[in-house]
Amino acid sequence: MATFYIQQFGCRATQADGAAIERQLLDRGCTAAASPEAADVVVLNTCTVTSAADSEAREAIRRLHAANPAARIVVTGCYAQRAPQELAALAGVSLVVGNSHKPQIPSLVAANASQSFVPLQAIARATILSGNIFESRDVLVAPILGGEGNHTRPTLKIQDGCNNRCSFCVIPFVRGKSRSLPPEAVLSEINRLCDSGFREIVLSGINLGSWGRDLSPRAGILDLLRRILKETPLPRLRISSIEPLDVTSCEAEGEEYALTLENGTRLKARAVVLAVGAVLGWLWLPRPDSPTPAPDHRDPERRDVAPVGADGLADVTGVES
Repeated sequence: MATFYIQQFGCRATQADGAAIERQLLDRGCTAAASPEAADVVVLNTCTVTSAADSEAREAIRRLHAANPAARIVVTGCYAQRAPQELAALAGVSLVVGNSHKPQIPSLVAANASQSFVPLQAIARATILSGNIFESRDVLVAPILGGEGNHTRPTLKIQDGCNNRCSFCVIPFVRGKSRSLPPEAVLSEINRLCDSGFREIVLSGINLGSWGRDLSPRAGILDLLRRILKETPLPRLRISSIEPLDVTSCEAEGEEYALTLENGTRLKARAVVLAVGAVLGWLWLPRPDSPTPAPDHRDPERRDVAPVGADGLADVTGVES
């Protein structure tokens, strides 16, 4: 079977996509290579949020082709969805797969793993698989058991796409409409990870705070957090980010603080500090059983205030309803 290497660009959700592809390739009998120079197939999972990201992807393709001319280069991700023709014209590219067809990559790679040569038509022009991203209804997810992409903390993508139409942002046009992984599927994946011995999981998404709004019946991200903390043995749960617009109020009630999201759901946690970064969009809720009294997050001299971890992730462990 073929050896493969996945090179990642972009956000945590894109990295989660790459981890899912890696897991599926391994399940199909392919072998992960230590470097792109040693791989039969190199998958570039691209970003296109800036022109610099596009330039970085093109330069990476040129370097890969120069270092390993025999490798089949598969380009996917947001750049591949936005401008597949640009990427198909680059030397060395065998296949361009937009986000609309990204779930097909493992089967495509495995089906062509037995080929010992690159077809002449692939040399002349790369094959393009891309469609209307707004027709996508699924969230790319696989049993992520950890270790993919050299990550020891599993990242589980539970939401994809965005319904906002910010004038400066291309994301809705390369990721499609907001869509959510059903709660039962989320709980199943988390329980599976817990059974494998993991004690910390990161939830990620393109617009994580909008999780559940497309489901029937409609749900909210706090509904999901409650269920995770109540129905799984997971000791530590993190969220990658929440947009400030998804938070509508923060109220102190004695020793309790309450967070209200856009859908009206409220969540309380004892002896916690709630800090919402208006620019960064992060949320931090420390453990409710901590002996440290709730600090005033506005006081920069307080050493017990740590609104966000060194890895930039928000901790919602121990949140109570």
